[in-house]
Amino acid sequence: MPTGLTDLSGWTQPDIRIGIVSDTHGHLDARIAEAVATCDVAIHAGDIGSATVLEQLVPKSGIVIAVAGNNDIASKWEPTESRIVLNLADEHVVKLPNGIVSVEHGHKIRDSRRYHEILRKKHKESRVVVYGHTHMRTMDTSEIPWVVNPGASGRTRNKGGPSCLKLTASGENWSVSEQVFTN
Repeated sequence: MPTGLTDLSGWTQPDIRIGIVSDTHGHLDARIAEAVATCDVAIHAGDIGSATVLEQLVPKSGIVIAVAGNNDIASKWEPTESRIVLNLADEHVVKLPNGIVSVEHGHKIRDSRRYHEILRKKHKESRVVVYGHTHMRTMDTSEIPWVVNPGASGRTRNKGGPSCLKLTASGENWSVSEQVFTN
């Protein structure tokens, strides 16, 4: 499916807070859902697992952006949800007032030692690149674009507890923080 686009460049509030999750595999931890509810927008970086997970992501604006992961295929979702999974883009671009956030699951990158290098080259117009797949939380802000991964936000391979990230874009000042919960 072609790249999705959400244009929030006309956002009028002084800042925008984005809750970032990934790798829920059909289960969103309730504490992650609560954390996302405090944000303006939600991003799911793939391996969603069910429509229920997307319904549980309820940011203030109601805007939920999601991309397909390697496990987001019709045969792995409930048959009644096949139209949802078939409409997920492989990549998504979010235009904000002072930058672009690019989202993909990351499973098509075969050289795992060079994930960040490859993502930076691929999305060089972005300020932040969000990916999932590895279940390993990371916030690489060493250069632009930043490359971030929220880790696993469900029960599967969550490295001791589900986690998510919060991106705050306030004019030229952007920051990213993590929330980690114990199992």
